[in-house]
Amino acid sequence: MSEEKDVGKRLDFLTQELNREANTITSKTNNLAVKDNALAIKSEIEKIREQVQNVE
Repeated sequence: MSEEKDVGKRLDFLTQELNREANTITSKTNNLAVKDNALAIKSEIEKIREQVQNVE
C-alpha cells in the first residue's frame, strides 16, 4: 500500500484470486456448512473488491 504505482490493479488481482479460491471451496465440498461459509466469504470479498476499485 505504501507504493504509489499500480496499487489498485494489484489489490484487484488479489481479490480476484481470493474469489477463485472461495469458488474452489464451494465447488469441491459437499458439506452444507462449509458451502454456506464460503458463499458468505465470497460476499465479503465482493464488498472488498468494490472498495479496491476506488483505489487509484
